[in-house]
Order: sequence, then C-alpha cells, then structure tokens
Amino acid sequence: MLSAEKQIERSIKTKPRGTLLFPEDFSSYGSSDAVRKALDRLEDKHVLVRVAHGIYVRPKESKLIGTVLPTVEEVADAIAKRDRIRTVPSGSYALNALGLSTQIPMKIVLLTDGSPREIKVGRRSIKFKKVAPKNLLAKGKVSRLVIQALKELGNGYVSHHDEEKIIECLRTEDVAALKHDIGLAPVWIQKIMSKALQDVT
Repeated sequence: MLSAEKQIERSIKTKPRGTLLFPEDFSSYGSSDAVRKALDRLEDKHVLVRVAHGIYVRPKESKLIGTVLPTVEEVADAIAKRDRIRTVPSGSYALNALGLSTQIPMKIVLLTDGSPREIKVGRRSIKFKKVAPKNLLAKGKVSRLVIQALKELGNGYVSHHDEEKIIECLRTEDVAALKHDIGLAPVWIQKIMSKALQDVT
C-alpha cells in the first residue's frame, strides 16, 4: 500500500498547475497530522509551494520568470469557495478592481459572512471582515464593487471622471442584477448608479 505522502503526491500531480490546495483536500489519505507532515515533505521536494499558512499550490512554471505563484485575489477566492462563504471586496481593493485607483493595496479587505481573520500571502494580506448578511446581498459582480468603491470615496468626493468610469463599468452589468443592487445602496449612490440605466431598454 502506498504511503500517505505518495498518495498525496500522486493526487497533486493529477491537478492542473496553478491549482490551490488545502490539507483538507487530502483527508482521505490519513490523519490531519500525517497529511500536514506529508505536505511539508512534498514542499521540500518542490512538488508544491506553500503560499500561506495551510494553503499550497502546484505552481505554474514560466520559461521567462520561473515559478509563478497565484495572486492574493486567487487565494482569497479559493478560501471563499472552500469555506462556502460570501465575500464582497471593499475599500481600496474595490477601487483598484474597478480601475479607479492604480494603487495595489497591500491588504485586501473582504466583507464576509464567515469568520473574521487575516491571512498573510507573501508581503500582502487578506482581511476577512465579518459584517451583517444584509451587506452581502448584492448580486452583480460589478455593481457590488461599485457600491463599496463609492462608499470608500465618500459622498461629495466622487469626481466627474470617476463617475463616468463607474457608469461605463456598470453598463457591462446584467440589468436585472443592477436594478436589484441599486435598491441596496445609500440614496446618493443610487443616484449615480441609476445613470447607467439611462438608454437601457
């Protein structure tokens, strides 16, 4: 019978490069302690790379730059899927995602209905900030970003250029999702978002 390490290594090598892995993915191969020890050894053998505490990846390889690790955003998405939690990007992260800021935040803040925590990924970090479920009801990928980005800018501090950019982004959103999400926003944000519905049938 193959050891836990060999079974885990074989399983890892069947997955596409770039796949994020968690110890729980290999719970059928042994105890949590045995799995963690096996992952440590496989890390030493360069089968995988640890990107954060308890989070690993089968890295992609580039001829130009060598090992390519997942982005902090990809790590955040993988954690949300694993934990079956909802998340909404907020603050400077939302501004950057919409192209309203060129500054890449060292800490990305995600509103969530899951456990509050902070995870370091290299020099950056992911903060999961627990909020009331009503703050996570937005359906549209773009419109939920817009609501958080506008809250970060603040009422009265949205430039004409930023407003035009936001409206342009919102016009790519599903109309039904946009209409739903407008109803969740503060009144001053509703006025800006509603402009994206003009000329839309």
